[in-house]
Amino acid sequence: MSPSQETIPDASGAAPRELSQVLAINRSTKAFSSYAVSLVSLPAGALYAPITTATPGVKAYTSVQVSETAHIELNSDLVFCNHSCDPSLIFDMERNEVRVVDERALKEGEKVTFFYPSTEWEMAQPFDCTCGTERCVKRISGAKDMDEEVLKRYRLNGHIERLLEQRRKERGQNGNANGHPTNGHATNGTA
Repeated sequence: MSPSQETIPDASGAAPRELSQVLAINRSTKAFSSYAVSLVSLPAGALYAPITTATPGVKAYTSVQVSETAHIELNSDLVFCNHSCDPSLIFDMERNEVRVVDERALKEGEKVTFFYPSTEWEMAQPFDCTCGTERCVKRISGAKDMDEEVLKRYRLNGHIERLLEQRRKERGQNGNANGHPTNGHATNGTA
């Protein structure tokens, strides 16, 4: 099955749709400037597309992290779903699905984006975000480098939650209440 022929079940009972029926690619000659837009409007939380053409991969700018140690290549036009700090989609790696965010509906013609740190612990290619939204966190290098208060605004995948818990435990042995290392020195909250 080609990347644009990935089928999507229709909750209404109608025949499954192909990925090419819900997603269009706006290609650019400028590096990292191509993007995907939705061809359909869907309610908050709705299934946008299953992830069915993925293969095991290595950490790369095109891969998606699916566990603490594994990555996949999507092998479909879903790879054009870029980052936004105010995303329209969620990549749910436990269910191998892409869903509309729970906070709002997806509109036809809207860019389809997701919050990269929701799947990525440490990015292969960190970058300065240019999404321009009020929620913009500026530097995207993975959940590993982000403040947990910021991450609480997003739906994170289970492997990211587990890695955050592991970091909390490690820092609890040698960190302060904010999770920042203290280099073995006790702190009382004063400078």
